[in-house]
Amino acid sequence: MLSRKMFSFLLTACLITTAYSQKGIVKGKVLDIETDEPLVAATVYVNNGAGTITDYDGNFELKLLPGDYELMASYVGYKGTSKGIKVIVDQTIEASFSLDVESSLLNTATVTSGKFEKPLGEVTVSLEVLKPEVIANTNKTALDDVLQKIPGVTVMDGQANIRGGSGFSQGAGSRVLLLVDDIPILQADAGYPNWDDVPIENIAQIEVVKGAASALYGSSALNGIINVRTAFAKAEPETRVSTSYTHYFDPKEASLKWWDRAPYTSATSISHKRKIGKFDLVAGAYYFNEDSYNKDTYNKFGRINFNTRYHLSDRFVFGVNANFNKGASGSFFYWKTDTLAYLPAPNTSASRKRLRFNIDPYATFYDKGDNRHKFMGRFYSVDNDNDNNQSNQSQLYYGEYQFQKQFPSSNLAITTGVVGMGTNVDAELYGDTTFSSRNFAGYVQVEKKFWKRLNVSAGFRYEHNLLINPGFDFSGSQASGTVEPSREKESKPVVRFGLNYQLYQATYIRASLGQGYRFPTVAEKFIVTDLGGFDIIPNPELQSETGWSSEIGIKQGFKISSFEGFIDLAGFVMNYQNMMEFNINGGSFQSTNIGNTEIKGFEVSLAARGNILGLPVSLLTGYTYIDPRFVEFDTSNPPAGEQKTIGQINANNSSIDENILKYRSRHTFKLDLEANYKFLTFGVESFHNSHIEAIDNFFNVFVGGLRKFREENNNGYTLHNFRVAVEVIEDLRISLLLGNAFNRKYSIRPALLEGPRNLSARVDYKF
Repeated sequence: MLSRKMFSFLLTACLITTAYSQKGIVKGKVLDIETDEPLVAATVYVNNGAGTITDYDGNFELKLLPGDYELMASYVGYKGTSKGIKVIVDQTIEASFSLDVESSLLNTATVTSGKFEKPLGEVTVSLEVLKPEVIANTNKTALDDVLQKIPGVTVMDGQANIRGGSGFSQGAGSRVLLLVDDIPILQADAGYPNWDDVPIENIAQIEVVKGAASALYGSSALNGIINVRTAFAKAEPETRVSTSYTHYFDPKEASLKWWDRAPYTSATSISHKRKIGKFDLVAGAYYFNEDSYNKDTYNKFGRINFNTRYHLSDRFVFGVNANFNKGASGSFFYWKTDTLAYLPAPNTSASRKRLRFNIDPYATFYDKGDNRHKFMGRFYSVDNDNDNNQSNQSQLYYGEYQFQKQFPSSNLAITTGVVGMGTNVDAELYGDTTFSSRNFAGYVQVEKKFWKRLNVSAGFRYEHNLLINPGFDFSGSQASGTVEPSREKESKPVVRFGLNYQLYQATYIRASLGQGYRFPTVAEKFIVTDLGGFDIIPNPELQSETGWSSEIGIKQGFKISSFEGFIDLAGFVMNYQNMMEFNINGGSFQSTNIGNTEIKGFEVSLAARGNILGLPVSLLTGYTYIDPRFVEFDTSNPPAGEQKTIGQINANNSSIDENILKYRSRHTFKLDLEANYKFLTFGVESFHNSHIEAIDNFFNVFVGGLRKFREENNNGYTLHNFRVAVEVIEDLRISLLLGNAFNRKYSIRPALLEGPRNLSARVDYKF
């Protein structure tokens, strides 16, 4: 039998348990105050720490003990708000919120830095955000043109480079990972971005992470990430139509003109967004036609795309997105001479027809514990029918399961997932045989906020790569041989850490350290082709490259009357081991490991918007300095009979004796300023890139007039573009844009001259 004391104890425990099990319910919605759109995954919590997140219809429900509480709602990019409530046992209280958009740029919502939504001011890395208005206002026709506006980012002949982390390799390999809706979209064989595949007619936001991000996104994120987030339908149906035409004027030097009819570019796009019950639809189409100032260079294509989303319940949505791109293009690798710079050198022209498409199924489910389960998939097919025996076909299969758990009361979020990716490549470029690869990875990301001021993030990823090479024979004018069959396996762990401390109300100090990793592409290891009279041959011994990047930065917000923004200052160091670059080897080019490299530098940028003297003004500007060096660089010659060291090879292949990585500008400056006056908008873009000091010495010798051109144009280049727009009626806008206003002769990539002065007319209509 139970003693009296034991009986009393159990009775008391039962009474306490019963009391605490008697709760009331608080439920409601969190909506956008202007559109009444539900805010998905908004945080709702009370002053004792209990909390939850909203579902896909913006609904929330909390079970609380009886008492008086302060109920609060917050969402990244919106102003938080609160209200007092009284919870009564067994009663349900309705308490909904309508949140207003936060006007401060520091509170812009971002997701790319940690797979977790955070305000821009609180992220632990350098991250830039571009809105779709930038594309329309400046008449950018492809994503690579848009990216040129971001401080520290350059695109050289299609290859993205962040703070000097990449140089130039024609169509093979990228240290910057391009994502569309968080999923990689690099071409499977070459690991190369096809910028025309990105639907700029349907962009919600572009986020650029500067620095190694392999711990979160895997191989090819060694130098950074470009994440394009597409838009979804809102409450009201919306249709946008735009069309533009660009006319190129004659070059300042009359001898450069080869055409009778002026070169031109035309583009037309249409997008439509609407909700149909539980079904969301976004559809778009784009047509582009370019007859270039470079002879035999053209680009004609059509693109159609759609995004769908179906709300099966308030906790489960799924859909399929797709994009199809069909067209033809032509180009040449380098000019005939510097005096005939818009004409191709013999045997350097190529033309191709293409069909590329991606199909992306996805599903997201919130369980009863408000944990998020997310599946993302992509099938990406590329069929390039090239002349010059350079055709290639590839397929990429991608699948990712992601789990996220949030603890609102602890300001903690944990995201983890597994990734599987496979590719098949069949191409004349790679011995006219079939390659396949497999990649498997697991990752975890933790975000925690301490004392409402310190954000700490940590990430870990484990990568496993498999590349199957069936073997083939190859021959060229300079070299021939056999590539033996192989089955290469490699596994790597990578980590990252980041801190962000809010020193004052609008002052954020950050520090980060991240590892990077990149497995060689099929193109880098096995390419066989002729390009402009010289061979590019395989290097089956090519090894993966690794590295790390570190950064210390401060972001200072400001507000002067109704003009607000922030200044960002960052110092950074990037180290790469076994960096891969194409180099001359025995009279032919092949991708080689050039040893270790180091890039140091700093960057200052400013973004602002608001009213100055009563005029709405927006500003984005920045300056970046880099010091990119080989760790091993030796201008001496080896003793007779001995092979050159890596340092001697690096020096011998460079066009100068100074130790600097090839194809980098030490100094870059960018500015975009726009102001409105009544129905008129005025804007100016300015760019400055300092001289690219070092290139491959082979090009200086082999390409006609290149050495002379570089000696005469050794101060870099500065460009100015001007624009004006008029709002004829509400939602109808006509723009005129003057590019290269002072008709500067300049080259971004050696031996390929950029366009002369040009004038664009654009019409945008929304209904």
